[in-house]
Formats: sequence, C-alpha cells, structure tokens
Amino acid sequence: MTESRFDEATPSGALTLSTLGGHAAGQLLRLCDIAGLDTAVAGSYAQTMTDVLGPVAERPLDLPPPTPTFLSDDQTPVEFSLSFLPGAAPSLRVLLEPGYGAAGLTQNGRTGLRVIREMARRWDFSTDRLDELEDLFFPASPQGPLTLWCALELRPGGIPKVKVYLNPAASGAERSAGTLREALTRLGHPEAFDSLPPAAGYPFLALDLGDWESPRVKVYVSHPNLAATEAGLLSRANAGPLPTEVEEFFRTAAGLDTDAADGADVRLDRRPVLTCHSFTDTASGTPTGFTLHIPVRDYVRHDGEALARAESLLLRYGVDPAPLGRSLSAVTARRPEDGVGLIAYLALAHQQGRPPRVTAYISSEAYAVRPPAVVESPRAEAVG
Repeated sequence: MTESRFDEATPSGALTLSTLGGHAAGQLLRLCDIAGLDTAVAGSYAQTMTDVLGPVAERPLDLPPPTPTFLSDDQTPVEFSLSFLPGAAPSLRVLLEPGYGAAGLTQNGRTGLRVIREMARRWDFSTDRLDELEDLFFPASPQGPLTLWCALELRPGGIPKVKVYLNPAASGAERSAGTLREALTRLGHPEAFDSLPPAAGYPFLALDLGDWESPRVKVYVSHPNLAATEAGLLSRANAGPLPTEVEEFFRTAAGLDTDAADGADVRLDRRPVLTCHSFTDTASGTPTGFTLHIPVRDYVRHDGEALARAESLLLRYGVDPAPLGRSLSAVTARRPEDGVGLIAYLALAHQQGRPPRVTAYISSEAYAVRPPAVVESPRAEAVG
C-alpha cells in the first residue's frame, strides 16, 4: 500500500486544503476521529480516497468541476455517510466516483473497473461477481448518469469493506428492467426481480465485494410522489420492518408528523424517495434487507431543520445524536442554517438478524453550498 501522506489532523504535501483531494481528505480525517478510528488508520484511508480519485485529487478548488457527476448536487465526487446503532460509535462510509474527470462515460467506466481491480489485488478479494456483469453494465456506448461508483466502509485495521454501484440503464433506460433481471439471474437470484415492489425506475445495482459475512446484492428502486402509507407497504423482506415503523420514519424525516386536516396523505413530489432491497439467500427470491431513503434536502428550508429531524430519529432508536452534530462541524465551518443539502438523505435500514440502523448521508460541498430554500408544503391528496 502507498505510504500515507495524511498522518496529521489536516492534509499536507501536494494535496493542500485548496485542492479537491486535500479538502475531502481533511473532512475524512476529522470524521474518522468521530468514528473512533485511530490516526494511522485514518491517514491510510485518506490516502486510499485520494488514490481512488486519481489526478482530479490535485485539482485546485478555484477551478470549476471538470465533469458533471450524479453523485452530489454540487458536482463533488465524494459523499460521506454515518450509520448509527445504540451504544456504539457511528460506522463511517465514503462513496466515490473513481472515473470522475474522465473524457466520457466509456473512459469513466474503464477507470472505475481498473480501480476496483487494483483494490482487489491490494486487499486480496475476488471481483468474480463484478466480472460476470461487465457486458451488461459497461457496453461500448454507455448511457445514463453514471457507470461505476465505489463505497468504502471504514473499519479499524485499515482494510475497508468495498461496495460497487452500477447503472441498470447503461444500455438505455428502456432496458433497465431487463438488464437488472439478467444480472440478478447471473448472480444466483433468478426470482429476485419479481419480488421487487412497483417501480418508476432502478437507479442502482450494488454489490458487496471482499470481506463480508453475508455479501449482498442490492437493488435500488425509485418512488416519485410517494406517501407515507404507501412507503409502509414497500418492504418485501422476511422479518422486515412493520409498516407503521416505516411510516413513522417517513413522516419524521420528511417533516410530516401531522397529517393533513382532511385526512389526506401527503406525497413527496420533489426528489423521489428510494428503497433498497438486498438479497443474500440464493435459495429463495425473498429479500433479506430493506432500506428507506428520504431525500431530506429537498423537503427542508435549511440544514438546521434536517439536523433536528435526524436527531429526533436517532433519539427514537436509542442513539446519542451528539456525534451527528459533530460530524457536520467536521465537514464544514458554516452554520447548518446557512445552507441546505449538507444532510442529503436520511435512511432507515433493516437487515435480517440485525438491529435497525439510522444513516445520515453527508455532502462534501467542495464546490458549492445551496442557499437556504423557501419550501412549500409537499402536495397533499387522497391516497388509495
């Protein structure tokens, strides 16, 4: 592994705070401290992150983003997330686009595959499941907003858990369902597609690679104009969350604790809600996990409101909310009330045999901060 340049509280050397890599590495180092990772491990992970970003890590931030990315609203190819369980330090993850800055999606995908295979050699894991899908997700002329993202779940010891995110619309949005069905079949889940809830689209297929106790195949489903009562019925997992639990999370995250006076339900009519359905059991087509993702940034005036909702949810699940507040301070010096989008999503995850966890997705905001919004109430109408 490359010797780390990040062994102090702030980056040093070529990657100064005025570069993309230096900015993101400084954020990561401070978040690692909140997650309870020691300094040497944190430095190693910061080095890994900048290695994954490649040449754009040295790009000055006073230059505009080199290419668009679907990963964040301000075109930063980095997103952090913290997952919370009672009585434990938060689990830290960083999501990256390895091919960011490439000249087109084809080169973006080739770079992503190369980076994942370099990780596999470094950390001695197999890419067989990814290789099995290469023709489906990396066609000669890929379409859509992405080719490959990778997520690193940062653990003590310096070797992360690795996930890859692929685009089912790579060969065209009209072929997404067929691409996804074929991919699930090749991965040993031939009945999985038919177990999914109704969908407006399938933005991602995700694979766990490497050292996972039960490697998952995860399908993300888009649900525009969704209401809380409908969200409660979307899980297909055995021993998944009760509909009432999903509805309560939905309402709190979206700021809808009080129903409309006429009994109508309220739909989230801006950025769509996402659900994730994870499969580990090849003997059945039934998911073993379910996650609800609320795009909170589109349903608040500013991040102060988003933080208050997140803290309320954490307390409901018996989690100390203080580390989340410290995490926001770790990535930016601005006040939460001075912008919106720092907390991008709030999610409730259920996985078979494990306690539920709450996850907050935190934007790097390397390039821009969205100003506070004047948010009208989401559209209310009768449901069902």
